[in-house]
Amino acid sequence: MKVLKFGGTSVGSAQRMKEVAKLINDGERKIVVLSAMSGTTNALVEISDYLYKKNPEGANEIINRLEMKYKQHVDELYSTAEYRQKGLEHVLAHFNYIRSFTKDLFTLFEEKVILAQGELISTGMVNLYLQECGVNSLLLPALDFMRTDKNGEPDLAYIKEKLNTCLEQHPGADIYITQGFICRNAYGEVDNLQRGGSDYTASLVGAAIGASEIQIWTDIDGMHNNDPRVVDKTSPVRQLHFEEAAELAYFGAKILHPTCIQPAKYANIPVRLLNTMDPTAPGTWICNETEKGRIKAVAAKDNITAIKIKSSRMLLAYGFLRKVFEIFESYQTAIDMICTSEVGVSVTVDNVKYLNEIVDDLKKYGTVTVDRDMCIVCVVGDLDWENVGFEARALDAMHDIPVRMISYGGSNYNISFLIRESDKKRALQSLSDTLFNSRGQYKSEGNS
Repeated sequence: MKVLKFGGTSVGSAQRMKEVAKLINDGERKIVVLSAMSGTTNALVEISDYLYKKNPEGANEIINRLEMKYKQHVDELYSTAEYRQKGLEHVLAHFNYIRSFTKDLFTLFEEKVILAQGELISTGMVNLYLQECGVNSLLLPALDFMRTDKNGEPDLAYIKEKLNTCLEQHPGADIYITQGFICRNAYGEVDNLQRGGSDYTASLVGAAIGASEIQIWTDIDGMHNNDPRVVDKTSPVRQLHFEEAAELAYFGAKILHPTCIQPAKYANIPVRLLNTMDPTAPGTWICNETEKGRIKAVAAKDNITAIKIKSSRMLLAYGFLRKVFEIFESYQTAIDMICTSEVGVSVTVDNVKYLNEIVDDLKKYGTVTVDRDMCIVCVVGDLDWENVGFEARALDAMHDIPVRMISYGGSNYNISFLIRESDKKRALQSLSDTLFNSRGQYKSEGNS
């Protein structure tokens, strides 16, 4: 059985929902994970914001506006009076439920319940449409099987047990529809998965049932070997190792969240990225296999700040790095890159919320220098150290670009450069021309 996920833009209108229904109704049994219709979650966040501010009038105005929009979607989606009435009743029930929160105390718990309504509405609408089309579909509520533990992480054993029990209780359906993003926490309260959202749900569901394949459908043609908005002559990458996909996702390829495919990776279930706007395109295939000696793509991450701590006391001083890392940990600030020497250490961060406090604490151990408006550019592929030649090619592409830091060796799939944001476009174009456009896709000399 396959697991298919469709994001908010893929179900963003009645016509899009109809197109999704055609895609999934191919005679194969599957579980389909759906997001809320595009724009809905933002509206629900705005409603919650008014309720936090004790302004029910403002909340009701947004609720009424969103409800009218959904009534129009219902009119456009269903062709028979019977299902138009069912769809309308489904939508009105959820909006009346949302209105009930304008009369009582509003907390974080109520906000998460409101945010869950978007996925609950969209999945109900699509399931009703499939039934109107004569498809044997079944709504599988995510709140019945998707749960996080006391640390906020998915409870994998619980999910596997409950989901398979749900499937065993309803063995006759051809298509199962469920919600992405939403879940219950360890205390049974409505919550959400936060990182990765619906992609994470699809990966967890696929791992739980031992799916043959997980498909992530978006409005983008897979992962590209560079950002087509910045660089000329880009092309989709057709195959990636899970680690390569995670690197690209972390360093700017927004099509996929870096953590959401971990369950699929560990369960050895391939993930395919596909385009709802061009369903016949092959997309990007992600699995545990590596194309030896091949550089796949280049990505960039903006809004990076570099911090250098220089200290003569660091020389041969054990415990120095631990003290530095503990400062970042105390302010819950993650480090992206790190380079060390005998007299100093340089790190990069993308979260500057506590930058001033971090710098003040670091000054206890040395002289601190801060460089803002930086950018990390990473080259992704099979970059094992025994593959001869790829470092020289990447460095040659950067020969006209001032490089603040280089990180290599922490991963077999990534070499990263820290540069100024103002040099990003020039660096990406040069890397693309050198690695992909001069002689086709580059293979290292050690594996050619």
